[in-house]
Amino acid sequence: MIKGSLPALVTPFTNGQVDRDALKKLVDWHVDQGSHGLVPVGTTGESPTLTHAEHDAVVQIVVEAAAGRIPVIAGAGSNNTIETVRLVKAAKAAGADAALVVTPYYNKPTQAGLIAHFSAAADCDLPIILYNIPGRSIVDITPATMGTLAKLPMIVGVKDATGDLSRVPQTRITCGTDFIQLSGEDPTALGFNAHGGIGCISVTANVAPALCAQGQEATLAGDYAKALDILDRLMPLHQAIFAEPGVAGAKYGMSLLGLCSEEVRLPLVGLTDETKAKVRAGMEYAGLL
Repeated sequence: MIKGSLPALVTPFTNGQVDRDALKKLVDWHVDQGSHGLVPVGTTGESPTLTHAEHDAVVQIVVEAAAGRIPVIAGAGSNNTIETVRLVKAAKAAGADAALVVTPYYNKPTQAGLIAHFSAAADCDLPIILYNIPGRSIVDITPATMGTLAKLPMIVGVKDATGDLSRVPQTRITCGTDFIQLSGEDPTALGFNAHGGIGCISVTANVAPALCAQGQEATLAGDYAKALDILDRLMPLHQAIFAEPGVAGAKYGMSLLGLCSEEVRLPLVGLTDETKAKVRAGMEYAGLL
């Protein structure tokens, strides 16, 4: 059920407030564009600057708007295990299909601490996608620890943002070939799938959902020539979106399409004019403008 192109959905704002109407329209747009699922309130959804009430509301809105047409994997991560459990339970109550739970950041738990943290999340009885992003959280879920966690029935997969493609076969060895492996990095998503992954939680898919979905479908069908052609078209946009924080790049691109405002919350700020030009050029190169 969880595979393909899964946009790391932005949270649209208007005058500092969550724009609920724009959010509902985004869900419909992604369904129409062929996205295979949605991941609200991750980092790209600006979860660090949402209140708990806003976080829960965004998940509820996305689940209701999706109406079972595509799966919803709700961001539910924190470096506080008690808070993580609350977020997972709220995602379950809202009707989300799974929860995305990031490695605890800043407080640097040991591998034993990671196992205890994710086990507590799994006890909430909602499928859990681990989120391994050592570049931001510092801690890394080792393949051995991943294998231990994969034995828990509710831990079903991982969003891997290590950028290390060798992790995919390593994880296949420790977790089994049915363990869901999703790329957390747009530029290497094709190679990730070639190594055994089955999807990408994508920032660029906020701006180019149809192309991202087609690229994922091509890799899953084994048509790597088509997937490479799509990657060639998207690579300048991938690079431009991440020239500054990805959510700011994605929202600016979306604003050019009339989908939402480019507004982000502090400490994030809008793009420089130089990066705006790069995003626009990337969209033109991909045929989006």
